[in-house]
Amino acid sequence: MTEKNVGGRDRLLRGLLAALLTVVAVSTLRNGKRKTGLLALGGALGFGFNAVTCFCGLNETLGIDTTGE
Repeated sequence: MTEKNVGGRDRLLRGLLAALLTVVAVSTLRNGKRKTGLLALGGALGFGFNAVTCFCGLNETLGIDTTGE
């Protein structure tokens, strides 16, 4: 398992963004805007993954650690 590098406010913000992008995805897909809906869904899945696993590959690449450890 990889080391955690997402925590605290960063994790909360990513969870909220995942929820918001999920709403945007559902709304735009219902309106027939497939490209926008799928992009929003991809973002929601990415932010949700980061929030749940406490790991972000971009943070690791940039050497960022928001866990406070």
